[in-house]
Amino acid sequence: QVQLVESGGGLVQAGGSLRLSCAASGRTSSRYVMGWFRQAPGKEREFVAAISRDGSTIYYADSVKGRFTISRDNAKNTAYLQMNSLKPEDTAVYYCAAGAALHGTTIYMRQDEYNYWGQGTQVTVSS
Repeated sequence: QVQLVESGGGLVQAGGSLRLSCAASGRTSSRYVMGWFRQAPGKEREFVAAISRDGSTIYYADSVKGRFTISRDNAKNTAYLQMNSLKPEDTAVYYCAAGAALHGTTIYMRQDEYNYWGQGTQVTVSS
């Protein structure tokens, strides 16, 4: 079992930055692919970014590429999402997720590939 707790959300003006953290407890997070997803009001939850166990493979949704950066610190069992140049359309509840993987370079983008989810943190970007 892995428990995930997100933090760092809040209200920010367009063009601003936020850094989300996802702290994992239970089994070591280094065994898992870490991903970030988001759900805006009235919309389905969507993929944002993912990072492999060893950090060597990273994917981003086209909508955040060049603005968001995913990273992880396995020693701290924590994953991060640095969000820059935020736009009102980035407003959503952001969720981190962990997916078990045998190989260090495996990456997941589908929600059903993730085994554990956090409770979410609200990000609101005002125009």
